[in-house]
Amino acid sequence: MPKTLPEWLDHCLALHPKEIDMTLARTIALRDRLGLKFKVPVVMVAGTNGKGSTCSMIEMIALQAGYRVGLYIKPHFVHFEERCRINGASVAAESLLPHFEAVEAARGDVALTFFEFTTLAIMLRLAEEPLDLVILEVGLGGRLDAVNAIDADCSVITSIDLDHMDYLGPDRESIGLEKAQIMRTGRPAIVSDPMAPQSIIDHAREIGADLRLIGRDFNYSGDRQQWSWGGRERRFNALAYPALRGANQLLNASGALAVFEALFDRLPISAQAVRSGLAMVELPGRFQIVPGQPALVLDVAHNPHAVAALAQNLDQMGYFPCTHAVFGVMADKDIVSIFKRMAPLVDRWYFTDLEIPRAATAAQLDQQFQALQGLEGFKPPPGLRLSRHADPQSALDAAAAEATPADRIVVFGSFHTVGGVLKNGVPRL
Repeated sequence: MPKTLPEWLDHCLALHPKEIDMTLARTIALRDRLGLKFKVPVVMVAGTNGKGSTCSMIEMIALQAGYRVGLYIKPHFVHFEERCRINGASVAAESLLPHFEAVEAARGDVALTFFEFTTLAIMLRLAEEPLDLVILEVGLGGRLDAVNAIDADCSVITSIDLDHMDYLGPDRESIGLEKAQIMRTGRPAIVSDPMAPQSIIDHAREIGADLRLIGRDFNYSGDRQQWSWGGRERRFNALAYPALRGANQLLNASGALAVFEALFDRLPISAQAVRSGLAMVELPGRFQIVPGQPALVLDVAHNPHAVAALAQNLDQMGYFPCTHAVFGVMADKDIVSIFKRMAPLVDRWYFTDLEIPRAATAAQLDQQFQALQGLEGFKPPPGLRLSRHADPQSALDAAAAEATPADRIVVFGSFHTVGGVLKNGVPRL
């Protein structure tokens, strides 16, 4: 039997021949064998982008209201135990070991995937705590994601965009329908995408969920100084902007507040808890600006929708003589669209290899970028330079060596890219 968390993770990786094998049957069978259930409200969050921000806002507002909160969020940057938080802090690795042992004892000859095994272990860890609220972030899709083995008291669907199309479908309607499966009959279903796919609305109507759409059932307004939120029955006025930066964070915050309105009878909160929670929320790698010179931005944008938001946020930062970009991403992403959106903003590219086999190599990224040069509509700045690096830290070191104090460095792409520069702590330039 494995004795440490790294040994357990290696064990989980070796159990199933596929990294992703979409089905709920195995997880439901193990859930029942383990007697896994929660006695407190469960909020489940799905979507293409904005899941982590929404989860963190719900968590921090609830903590500021005095509630005990458990959160399952993914993926991790450096340490696996970042995926399981109790009252705002990552659990100790040792505290997860009995739950890995319990899943192993219960599974028999069932070959669980890494995600299924670890999800069950983390949910067992959360279930043993005396909590008031559990927040579960969906991994891929919704219908067949292991997290969906739990019946949520309130579901949230954030933005819907094209990602993981091999598994979820070729368009927003197909992807939206997959994510809509986390809804439950008669229970609140929050949708914070302002252009929700019709498939989500139709599915909610079909199963009788209490659908709450942004723009219809809740909305926000504001100016440069403050913003306000209004729902079906409640309002929160004169709110400071969330501590998480970026153009889409008011959409995420609005979805979070809609959750508390829907659960108000069970989890009442004050306006002060909302203000404090939004002011204190933290989430690494979501347009995270690290103080120092040159300016350093960390962002896990790895699909066209998220990269468009990143580009807009970079535009709003002001003038920098030169922007350096450290970039690494999975090979199955829409890399061409990412390059087209970011090319006008970046003067120096530092392509990096990543340790995960699914990642595009630095050489492949370099070749794809160079193949785009000269095409109509592809307009990188004059004097463009490209380089290849063995890992994200080496790429960041190279960018820092070339940058002047007035420049800007952006590290973006996969969680493994941003995690690669966070593994020794937040870099200070």
